[in-house]
Amino acid sequence: MYSVPRSTDSDCSTQGLQTYQDVKEYYGKCLKNSKDLKTNACVAPSRQLPKHIRDALKDVHEDVSARYYGCGLVVPECLETCSILDLGSGSGRDCYMLSKLVGQKGHVTGIDMTDEQVEVSKKYIGYHMQKFGFQPANVDFVEGYIENLHAVQIKDKSYDVIISNCVINLSPDKRAVLKEAYRVLKDGGEMYFSDVYSNKPVSEELKKNKILWGECLSGALCWKELVQISEEIGFSPPRLVTSSFITVDNKELEEILSDYSFVSATYRLFKLPQGKAKEKWQVIYNGGITGCEEELQFDANFTFKEGEVVKVDEELGAILKNSRFADEFLFRPCEKGDLSSKCQPKQEIIRDPFQLAQKARNQHQAPNSGSCCGPKGCC
Repeated sequence: MYSVPRSTDSDCSTQGLQTYQDVKEYYGKCLKNSKDLKTNACVAPSRQLPKHIRDALKDVHEDVSARYYGCGLVVPECLETCSILDLGSGSGRDCYMLSKLVGQKGHVTGIDMTDEQVEVSKKYIGYHMQKFGFQPANVDFVEGYIENLHAVQIKDKSYDVIISNCVINLSPDKRAVLKEAYRVLKDGGEMYFSDVYSNKPVSEELKKNKILWGECLSGALCWKELVQISEEIGFSPPRLVTSSFITVDNKELEEILSDYSFVSATYRLFKLPQGKAKEKWQVIYNGGITGCEEELQFDANFTFKEGEVVKVDEELGAILKNSRFADEFLFRPCEKGDLSSKCQPKQEIIRDPFQLAQKARNQHQAPNSGSCCGPKGCC
């Protein structure tokens, strides 16, 4: 059983409750597969996919993949034996792919509020477990709201990783989603998610457009709001991974959107232990993470090559040292007053997804074969 999220200032109104019904209707009944989308709003280029991820995706049943709507591929690194929660799991495509990657000792839970989608995802548990050779099953699905994980008995500090793929923009209460994610993450845990962001706060009038909300645009956060909300809740500052401009090819919707711009971006948030001192480090990637044996592209700002010494600031140092990545690096302290190049700031940190998307556009970087979206979109 599940219940409507507890009343909050932002979602207890009639408009907030109506949003849930509109989204359920859109994704449960209006959309039968990704070809039914009216815009390409959620098409997002992804990095070239490692072979182990491509192989895992190939093993997902075609009926599950056909009802997949997402704006990126949310597969962080170093997942073996991890417990993962997928917020807005839909048909279960990402869950099944991740269930293979975490292995028999890991576990994946998907939660979605649309009963038609949950029904599809549950239908193929046996198929995938037989395909992967896992017994007992290492994946399960629950019907519920991502704003209220309490209602489906998800406990504090119970997951290593949380993922979400183009879903938070559909929620009328983003703060509640992030607050619940923080609660159920273990110390050192990560929230790794793709979503849509606007260049400025979306007007109340635009938020009432059901099609634009269902197509993941009018419910988007301004990226600066994400930074503010996540840090207020307790996460470390968001680390930008990828970003791409969204193109709306529908003339009518384009006129309605006027001077709004949107990007599809992937961020990673970490829940770090409280009270631990932060310091600068020289770090050396040991290599060997599956799919990143020689190079780990951690975010848009830092790529670690095996055996190479890289200076990181207090923020990134705390993330690497207190997360599942700790055993993947060697750490050397930067002494106070050290003026060597290895302990000096390396580069400007890009947090603005529009800046990163523009940089990619300027460099003529086109979407590559790593894109995981359908022909018209995959939101």
